[in-house]
Amino acid sequence: MGEKVRVGLIYGGKSGEHEVSLRTALAVMGEFDYNRYEVKPFYITQDGQWRSGDVLLAPPKDTGALRLEGSGGGDGAALAPVFQGLQTGAAGGDSRTIDVIFPLLHGTFGEDGTIQGLLEMANIPYVGAGVLASAVGMDKVMMKKVFAHEGLAQCMFRYFNRTQWEKDANYHINEIEISLGYPCFIKPANLGSSVGISKARNREELIAAIDFAFRYDRKVIVEEFVDAREIEVSVLGNDEPRASVPGEIRASNDFYDYKAKYIDGTSVMEIPANIPQETSDAVRELALRAYQAIDGSGLSRVDFFMRKSDGELLINEVNTMPGFTPFSMYPLMWKETGVPYSELLDTLIALALQRHADKQRIEYGGGSPL
Repeated sequence: MGEKVRVGLIYGGKSGEHEVSLRTALAVMGEFDYNRYEVKPFYITQDGQWRSGDVLLAPPKDTGALRLEGSGGGDGAALAPVFQGLQTGAAGGDSRTIDVIFPLLHGTFGEDGTIQGLLEMANIPYVGAGVLASAVGMDKVMMKKVFAHEGLAQCMFRYFNRTQWEKDANYHINEIEISLGYPCFIKPANLGSSVGISKARNREELIAAIDFAFRYDRKVIVEEFVDAREIEVSVLGNDEPRASVPGEIRASNDFYDYKAKYIDGTSVMEIPANIPQETSDAVRELALRAYQAIDGSGLSRVDFFMRKSDGELLINEVNTMPGFTPFSMYPLMWKETGVPYSELLDTLIALALQRHADKQRIEYGGGSPL
């Protein structure tokens, strides 16, 4: 047997999706083939402290075992395997301890390009989208602007930052009521897993929802209500991605909020979605267009609305680090497509190494083409 691939799993983080990240990490650790991989955990506490653990010989039993408070010698020791790449100019040089990083961080400081930038600087291969795609995929406003440029149909929306809201809240309220109407959805621009999202049916609820969303971000987006089915597609690959069969979410709550996703687990997931074949083909093509529009790599889940009135497909968002919990759509859609969980992990590791090798061909020193 050859040398095992050394995988560093980074999870936790400062965002409101800390607990979601722990659930994802537990699921991923439970599916690795420990005869082929060495798995080293890196835990980021909710206040941003890094902690590293011993190489795993078997998966942990629960998320409590993933909280490595007080272990690993603090930030400096925990980050040593990462910053070793900065010291040698390569991914750890001949004595590297990590072959590839799998960042299992959701939301801000993880899915938004920040951790990806750190790993780029350290020249370490990592799973998932790069800095640009991660940042665009996290910022719902920028993402929607990219989709508009690509010609992808989407629902109407308005957005503003905290300063603009505090300066003239009445203007934005009137703009929302005239352009979008009620009900409408209010979201932090930079967050996922439905954290901070509310549905407003009147002005009083709108103001409360905006104040609530500003707890999680400095920019808020408000979207029109669309009476639609929620269709999702998993995408896998780098420059030549492929799309899974579509799935459909039927939420147990008023909408597919945090509780419906991660707590009660009673929302119905229908895989494959009960839609006509031509619609299935169309949504898969649109998912690939959206993925490539943001320069995606590795993996993403692309979410759509399908209007109940006429079947029109509206893109909602691209999630560049979708969850891998037992309730998660991403691996379930690939399973239905014929890619089991273990093969999915193998493929993601291979794609990360492939993307890193391709980037090593880039010359950063400038100079004459002659």
